[in-house]
Amino acid sequence: AKKFGCTEFVNPKDYEKPIQEVLIEITDGGLDYTFECVGNVRTMRAALEACHKGWGVSVIVGVAGAGQEISTRPFQLVTGRTWKGTAFGETRLGGVVGERASRVELDCRGQGARGWKSRDSVPKLVDEYLNKKLLLDEFVTHSLPFEKLNEAFHLMHTGQR
Repeated sequence: AKKFGCTEFVNPKDYEKPIQEVLIEITDGGLDYTFECVGNVRTMRAALEACHKGWGVSVIVGVAGAGQEISTRPFQLVTGRTWKGTAFGETRLGGVVGERASRVELDCRGQGARGWKSRDSVPKLVDEYLNKKLLLDEFVTHSLPFEKLNEAFHLMHTGQR
């Protein structure tokens, strides 16, 4: 994660209380933006509730299992948080952010307000990867043959590296 610019790391397993409470405490009120990328409805809720009241935006990137539903208390939304979903980073994020009061217009990949479209953008992403501007190989922890598919899922679900 450090290669991708992360400076802070929080493991929910290190805390007794819900992670959203921890994040609100360490950020003095909540995060400007959260992104849920694993498709877990509990983390979708936690991501929303970790957002700052008044301007926090939570974006759902991960796809939950068929038939699963997300929920939260209406209070989380009427206090100014925003819950959005995206595919290919097409969600536009904009607004005044925190006390800095700066105007922010970006999509989920930081590409300005244009977003990504699958037909036009996938070739651009491939070019970025081939030109080493888009890091993907760093995400690969194991390469297994098809006959070890069950082992691959086990490694993924347990987070083994």
